[in-house]
Order: sequence, then C-alpha cells, then structure tokens
Amino acid sequence: MKHIMSFGILASTVLAFASPVLAQTVFVSTQLRPIEEATVVREELLKDVGSVDYVVEEPPQFAVRMEAERQAGKRTVSLVGALHGELSPLADKDTLEPLDDLAKKLAASGMPQSLLDLGKLGKLGKPTQQYIPWMQATYVMAAKKEALQYLPDGADVNALNYDQLIEWGKNMQEATGQPQIGFPAGPKGLMARYFQGYFYPSFTGGVVRTFQSADAAAGWEKLKALWAYVTPNSTSYDFMQEPLAAGEVMVAWDHIARLKNAISAAPDDYVVFPAPAGPKGRGYMPVVAGLAIPKGAPDKAGAEKIIEHLSMPDTQLLTASKVGFFPTLNVKLPPDLDAGVALLAGAVTATQASKDAVISLLPVGLGDKGGEFNKVYMDSFQRIVLQNEPVADVLKTQGATMAKLMTDTKAACWAPDAKSDGPCPVE
Repeated sequence: MKHIMSFGILASTVLAFASPVLAQTVFVSTQLRPIEEATVVREELLKDVGSVDYVVEEPPQFAVRMEAERQAGKRTVSLVGALHGELSPLADKDTLEPLDDLAKKLAASGMPQSLLDLGKLGKLGKPTQQYIPWMQATYVMAAKKEALQYLPDGADVNALNYDQLIEWGKNMQEATGQPQIGFPAGPKGLMARYFQGYFYPSFTGGVVRTFQSADAAAGWEKLKALWAYVTPNSTSYDFMQEPLAAGEVMVAWDHIARLKNAISAAPDDYVVFPAPAGPKGRGYMPVVAGLAIPKGAPDKAGAEKIIEHLSMPDTQLLTASKVGFFPTLNVKLPPDLDAGVALLAGAVTATQASKDAVISLLPVGLGDKGGEFNKVYMDSFQRIVLQNEPVADVLKTQGATMAKLMTDTKAACWAPDAKSDGPCPVE
C-alpha cells in the first residue's frame, strides 16, 4: 500500500509540475542567447503575451532539434526565432507554416516589402511567407574619442580604408606603447562574420567563389599588417564591449548588440562608424532574424499572437533600446532613445548609405554545416595570421575543404557572389 501511495504522490507531483509546462507556448531561438538578453526577452518583451517558454539554442543544436522533430512527426516547438540562413533549410523541407495573412497585416503596419520579401523562402514559382522579419542588426566599429587624435591626416572616420586603419593602429601603438585595436576572435566571438561579411567582400567582391583568389591572398597579407597593431588578447574576446569599457582597447569591431552596453554606459566617450573599405568596396552584412511557425505546432494561435506582439511598434522600439537590435517596422526612433543605441543607429545608417557598400548576406543553404563553414575561415585566420603559414598554401588546402562543403550541402551562391546553378564553386 505504501508503494501504491508513493506512486500516487509521485504521479501527482509530476502532473503538478508538467501541466504548466504543457500549457506554455514553446519559443526556441538562436538569437538573444546571452543570459542578459534572454532575461530581457522573458521579463520584458514577452511579459504581455501569456505563458511562453523562451528556450535559447546554438544554431547547430537548433538545426538538429528541428530535424529530429520533423522526422518524429511530433512537434514540441510552436515558434522559432532564427537568422535568415538558419530558417532557409526548414523552408526547403516544407516544414514551415505559410504566414501570408500575417505578412499582409504587417505590411499595412509599416513593415517594408523589401524586408518581407526576404521571408518568402517558398519554392520557386509559388512563394509564400515562410517567416516574419523580427529584428535586424549589423556590425560596426567603435572607438574611444581619445583615439581620434591619432587618426591619419585627411582620414574620415566614417569612410576609412584598410591602409588608414593600419596607420591609425600604428599611431595609437606608438603613442601608448600598446596595441589598441581589438576584434572578437574568442571561442564565442563573431569573428567568422567579419571574414564573411566584411573582409572577403571588401578585398575580393565575393565570399566563396573568390576564397582562394589572388585578391584574397593580397587581402590576407593586408590583414597580417593590420594584426601587428591588434591586441593579442583578441583571441580571448567574445564581446568587445567589455575590453572597450575596461580600457584594454580604444578601437573595436563587433556586432552592434555586443557593443551596446559599453556605449550606452558612456555615450559621450565614443564614436561609432562603418567598417573600413578595401579595393572592392566597403563590405557589410545586414543581419535579419525572423519568426516562423513549424508545421504541426502544438500552439499555432499562441505563436501568431507572439509574432504580432513582437512586431508592434512599441515592442520593436523596446527591443532596440534593451538589446540593440533595430526594428523591422518602418518606425521613427524616438528622440529620448538611449543615447548609445542612437549612436549605433547612426553608424548603421552610415554603413547602409555608403556609396561603396558591398552587401554580403548571411550564408544560405548550409543546413547544419554552418559551423563547418565558419571553421574554414577561422582555420585560415589561425594559420595565416597567427601562425604565419604561407598564404597560398593555406588557401589551397582550405579552399579544397570549402569546395567539398559546398558540394556536400549543394548550397548555391549568395550575395555578393554571382549566382550559381548548382553548388557554389570555389574558383
């Protein structure tokens, strides 16, 4: 009898804990993963939409989870938030609910059609709205104002090129005795996006096709020259806001959300500006995150309610203020906006308006191989810049790895590379 009673108590306890969980709308996101950002999502951005279980996952785990649920034919996730390139493989497998009615409502509310069109990842000839653009961001450079005195003569901080950045770094190092430029090249830093969205487009005009080109080799030699003035601690930096705020560096490149805290804490101390230009232009990577509903979602209505809430002007402005991701709605930033966010917004506008801008989209079509794609660039960086191996040798071996990856995934080229009929070639 004791065993039966114990089992009954245990079952009741399990049900007591399980029931609220089952009643929640499960929202899985690859974005806003750091604990501070996830807390903002849970406590502020989602506070008025009922019971939501906001779960963060790294992109590779996200891809594995979504595929496992697809194969099992049983969904636990009702809403996903992820980057354009992370949602594309889900659309390719026809696993996302069409959101055309919701898209029409948001278009009427001021969401630009150009952004909405990015979310049409349906099959050619019959496009449907696969995701709703949630928020957007990019990467910029930030500097302490005291660094401006070391700018080369005639240099415009809003229109720098790589030669000027190198000379600026040299001037700062000679004046202070320490390298003053920093990059997020640590284990969880976003350095791979620097290569894919900034370095390669600026020096080669491409990302995959041009990977082992003569232009790429020249670019790597230029980066080696720049790295002489980059702090060695960069290989341990994940977020550049911390070394900037601590005074370890005076100039840094990073994602706007990973610079925000330092700049918002002392906006009068900083300038924020576009990344430098190379021979092919000023590469930059617009980052669009979207919201999508998996087919078979246990709470489709709840997911739609969350999408509508996150797409409201007030929520979008709150998102910009709290986590530094900007609205996808065409809304005017308020005059009382956080001064640091306003600085970041100005740099984003300056980047987008650059006459020599070269847009590089996030990788598309790689599925769960995105990490391997990033690794090709990071391994090249390690070998060429940090270990001083011959550029041509490294690009040849890493180019072969890149070519196999493209063939295995059958990923077609994306901007700025020219379109391809089949897998994007390494030329």
